[in-house]
Formats: sequence, structure tokens, C-alpha cells
Amino acid sequence: MTDMVDDVDLPYDEDASKQEKIESLQERLEVLESQNEEMRDKLLDANAENNKYQQKLERLTHENKKLKQSPLFVATVQELTDDGVIIKQHGNNQEALTEVTEEMREDLEPDSRVAVNNSLSVVKSLDDETDVRARVMQVDESPDVTYQDIGGISAQIDEVRETVEMPLKNPGMFDDVGIDPPSGVLLHGPPGTGKTMLAKAVANQTDATFIKMAGSELVHKFIGEGAKLVRDLFELARQHQPAVIFIDEIDAIAAKRTDSKTSGDAEVQRTMMQLLSEMDGFEDRGDIRIIAATNRFDMLDRAILRPGRFDRLIEVPKPDAAGREQIFKIHTRSMNIADDVDYAELAEMAVDASGADVKAICTEAGMFAIRDDRTEVRMTDFQEAYDKIEAEEEEAEDVSRTFA
Repeated sequence: MTDMVDDVDLPYDEDASKQEKIESLQERLEVLESQNEEMRDKLLDANAENNKYQQKLERLTHENKKLKQSPLFVATVQELTDDGVIIKQHGNNQEALTEVTEEMREDLEPDSRVAVNNSLSVVKSLDDETDVRARVMQVDESPDVTYQDIGGISAQIDEVRETVEMPLKNPGMFDDVGIDPPSGVLLHGPPGTGKTMLAKAVANQTDATFIKMAGSELVHKFIGEGAKLVRDLFELARQHQPAVIFIDEIDAIAAKRTDSKTSGDAEVQRTMMQLLSEMDGFEDRGDIRIIAATNRFDMLDRAILRPGRFDRLIEVPKPDAAGREQIFKIHTRSMNIADDVDYAELAEMAVDASGADVKAICTEAGMFAIRDDRTEVRMTDFQEAYDKIEAEEEEAEDVSRTFA
């Protein structure tokens, strides 16, 4: 209950003079005004705090509502008919005929991506973007590998440069002669001979968009997923022409076709069919060059080896003695080498070694120097490194023969 005037304690004595009463009341008024201002500030702070919590409550309520909603599924428009739109849901490839509004129908066309609900009704149209798996395969930063970092395959480097680099840098030369530039190059040979490094050097030396992938990345569980990824890769390349597509271990999807009836083999073959179509099909590929690499040339299907798909089949063999000497010099450029190191003798010692083997020998020789607390790598370190790696390879071969 509100206090009555008679109930309020007066700030002065009853026997005080009139002037003293006035002064006491003025002091009391100032105190009350100060308290009132303080309470007003607290009220404003409380309102601001309340607004903050109110906004947080609304946000959490909205998020809770979204979490309770049924998820939307991605589908592709197959056909627009008078009765509605035929869509195919991604993943299970389920087809359905559904109706859409006239306004949404104007924005749709075959191959458009849409979001559908549990009843397969089209909720909204999605941007026609390539698969995120395809976009992440685009190389944004050039590798730090140059042709000077690759030894023992100078003839193969020249072939790759005239097949891939020249059409990208000087396309007018081919127009003047009146021929189409080579469309693709297949690098084949034993492991560790520099096939992938050669592709990295091409990416370093050209300004074209470089897209890399492994053949195994195109193999998927669901029907049509691998073929779709191939389409998206080439669509990405067409959007960023000129472009170079590098397919490593292409034998994973381009092996010889068999009469196998398993669903896995059938899906791999469907993916290969899509790759063949994109490489040299009805539609013009555009200014796109393809580099592929494999260790199992004997496994590849003949259809992918014909001209028009791969115009150059380049064998990348193990280096000869001169090549091994050059590779030793490349991998020891940054090493502190002793004066007794003879590169020609090292090349003769490492008979039948690949470029990767030579690099492993150099690394292991440096480890021998570190174990002896030295900063200089000697000839004996390379010899001991070669002996150690040879012993490890023989042991691995014995184990593989045991379990074969």
C-alpha cells in the first residue's frame, strides 16, 4: 500500500525553524532525485538484458523448430510434362511425378537440382552447382615441382610438353597447320618413375586450371554416382577453360571389360562408359587436356587407348645409368655432400633403381650421417643406405611370396 503523507518520516524536527525545514526538504528532494535516476538506469539495463535474452529465446525457438522439421532431399528434374514434373531422387534413384506451381515451373528445366520433402513434392529450386567432390579436386595452388626436378626422362618430358603445354600456350600454331591439337596423354610404366611428378610439373608450368583425381575416387557404391562425378568433373573443367585433368591410377576404372555380373563391376564399367563419352563423345570437349597415369598398362581397356581419347601413349621406364646419375644430383642439391661422393659410381651401384628408389637412398644416407652426429654425407653413407634398402625390399618380396 502507498504510504500516506502523514506516514512519511519528516527529515526535520517539529520544533525546527521554517528555514531549516525548507533546507531539510530540499536535501531530501535531491537524495530522492538521485535515487530515482539510479533506479531509472537500472531499469534501462534490465530492459536491455531482457531484450538480449528475448532475442536468444527467439533464435533458440527458431532453431528448435528447424530441427523438428523433416529433412529435404536432393533430386534432379528429369522431364517437364503437362501433368507435372518427373524427378529422380539422388542416392536411391527413385523416380516420381509431382506437381509444382506455375511460378516454380518457369525456373525449372531438365537436369535442374531441386529439394523435395518426404512426399517428394518440390519445395525449392537449388543452384545448379557441380558436385562438391569435383570442386575440391581443383588445384588452387601450383605444386612446387618443375621439370628441373625430374631426371632421367627428358624425352618423355618433351613429349608431354608438346602434347599438353604447346596447345595451351600457342594454339595458333595448330590452326596455322590445320590440325587439331593432341587431346590427351597416357603415362605408363613401373612405379616410382616420375609419372605423377611429371603431371605436377605441368600444373606448375601452365596457367590452365588443373584438376587432379585418383581413379579409385570415381568408384562409388550407388548406381550412377561414379558417372555423375565424371560428368561434374568435366563440367567443372568446361567452366574454367583452358583446363588440364589429371587422372592417376586410371586402371581403377578403365580396366578391360569382362562378363562379370556383379553390381560392383557393372558400376565400374558404367563409370568408364561415362569417361569414354566425356573424353571423345558426341559433344565437343572444349579446350581441355587430359593426362592419365597407370602402372598396369596391360589391364586397360582398348577403347580408352584409341586415338581421340589418348593421342599419345608415353612409356616412362626406369632410368638408365645417366638418368640415375642425374636423379642423384637432383636429390642431393640441398644436402651437404662430402668430396668423396662419386655420382657416376652411385648410378652404377643402384642398378635397376627407379627415381623413387634413388630418393629413398639419398634420404637414408642422410639418416646415417645424423646417427653418427655428422653434418656431411659421405660415400659410405650412400653405400650403406643402398644395402639397407635392398635388404628391406628382398624381405618384403619374401613375405609376399609366403602369403601368395
